[in-house]
Amino acid sequence: MTIAFDHHDAAAARARRDTVQHIYEHAYADAIAGGDPFEQPGPFMERFDAYTSPDRPSGFELVIVTIDGEPVGQTWGWPLGQRSGWWGGLRLDDGDHEEFTAEDGRRTFALSEIMVAKEWTGRGLARALHDELLGGRGEQRATLLVDPVNDRAYDRYARWGWSKVGTLRPNWPDAPTFDVLILPLPLG
Repeated sequence: MTIAFDHHDAAAARARRDTVQHIYEHAYADAIAGGDPFEQPGPFMERFDAYTSPDRPSGFELVIVTIDGEPVGQTWGWPLGQRSGWWGGLRLDDGDHEEFTAEDGRRTFALSEIMVAKEWTGRGLARALHDELLGGRGEQRATLLVDPVNDRAYDRYARWGWSKVGTLRPNWPDAPTFDVLILPLPLG
């Protein structure tokens, strides 16, 4: 079995759009079947298109993991710039909101998505993707949003060193309220 990680910037990620959707549909099959409008492939791909738009600041990175050439998982994110909307609606558990959300493009990396096709879960691929994307980052910290009722993901993030700092509801149609997690990065 050959495992490979392919890194893509925003332009290359857009060229892999069909692969991104394919992985999503295999990773989120149960959520899609549940009918939640936020989890449907159309809205998901609209978000992906927005994240990879040429109008956005640079720094987007997509990592796709393949096994014997078959794409089975992916993760992506980008550094938060000064005018990032990422923190909109943030409710911190503690601390100074203004200080916490001050961004300069080098302080915080937003890990937006991490997923593995259902038939490949439980084999360490999510952790491998996580480490592949974040391992060489130069930012001080990373952030991600997690559904507070997704115990499986939440438990993994806690084991990987992430900690909750607040809650946030993204400005996307039908978006739920997520817990905001932070991870200090070793090179930052």
